Amino acid sequence: MKKLLAVMAILSLPLMSEAQEISGNNLVPNGSFEEVGKKPKKLGKIESAVDWVSPTGVRADLFVDTKMEDISVPLNARGSENAKDGVNYAGIYTYSYGKKKPRSYISAKLNSSLKKNLKYCVEFYVSLGECSKYAANNIAANLSNKAYGSNDKVSIFETNPSVMAFENKPITARYNWVKICGVYKAKGGEKYITLGNFLTEDRTDYTRMKKDKESEIDVDIEAAAYYYVDNISVRLIDEEKGEKCDCGYDEELVEYSSTVYEKAVTVNEEMTSAEIIEAHQLFFAFGKTTISVEGEKALDLIAEELKANSEMTLQINGHCNESEDEVGIENDYYAKMDTKRIGEVMKYLIGKGVGEDRMTSAPQGSSAPNEDVTELDDEDLKMAKNRRITFRVR
Repeated sequence: MKKLLAVMAILSLPLMSEAQEISGNNLVPNGSFEEVGKKPKKLGKIESAVDWVSPTGVRADLFVDTKMEDISVPLNARGSENAKDGVNYAGIYTYSYGKKKPRSYISAKLNSSLKKNLKYCVEFYVSLGECSKYAANNIAANLSNKAYGSNDKVSIFETNPSVMAFENKPITARYNWVKICGVYKAKGGEKYITLGNFLTEDRTDYTRMKKDKESEIDVDIEAAAYYYVDNISVRLIDEEKGEKCDCGYDEELVEYSSTVYEKAVTVNEEMTSAEIIEAHQLFFAFGKTTISVEGEKALDLIAEELKANSEMTLQINGHCNESEDEVGIENDYYAKMDTKRIGEVMKYLIGKGVGEDRMTSAPQGSSAPNEDVTELDDEDLKMAKNRRITFRVR
């Protein structure tokens, strides 16, 4: 009988695994932090929440029903908030003025890996802690095949985090929860979810918060943006049944390509400064202005060449693909992506010491397709090659 039960248990495992991929099932374990192992007694104890860890040396916080004032709910050392779901919630630093406070993150292993080309609804809620002198944007969920892991107090950088707020403005809500939501098309094999800010400081927008004179909450104010986090979910969308992700905006607007093309550039000693600069291009995801890590490296090199040659001026050409232009007619969010990308590049180069008077803007729309597009490229790659910035030295 024992052997028979063992065989039945083994045979049931694949069925259980498949069941986890049924639409509507939350693949995030303990998504509201209600299941706690050993109760925390101080800040920095996110690991007390079953299935959750801090992937860097900066430990995130867990807030629970306890007599320990620093980590209690609703009032605690970071402010006051009732949980979005249940009783408990987590807390992370996403921005610090002058990098005085290192960022923190939370991470968990999903109940099952994501399936290639299937779409998932990713949701989580955040609320700004009253300890925050600043509010910031770029709070994101990133889905990955491998777990992040470091004992150092470092930031995690990803060029295109999986899901961020649609308009991605600094989240200033102190007394209620804000939903961050998006549709994610799986590349296949993603089995970890990590929440935090994955973009560099100069890519993060922030705003200084005014002190609420009517608030009776007495906490130490920090030159940082600190957010409570709760109710995290990743759910398969069954498109055949007409299921959608209720994000509060048109779902179709976030289903365009997230592909970012990269082109290797070879630089040699025989090239002039102008040739080096003009050899570089920057590429973008659909409807995005985020500069990739490789793009930042290219701009760093361009800034060095411009500063070494003070007589040079730079024409920055912005390009869209045809779909961006078409969608931009109906939705302002996607309008003039060529101009918006030029603005981001100028902003970056100014930050590297290049004078604004040495740069000119040249929006091209989709009128100048990339010569690197070939007949062998699929439609997604063709579009990705056309979403770009090019340079001309004068």
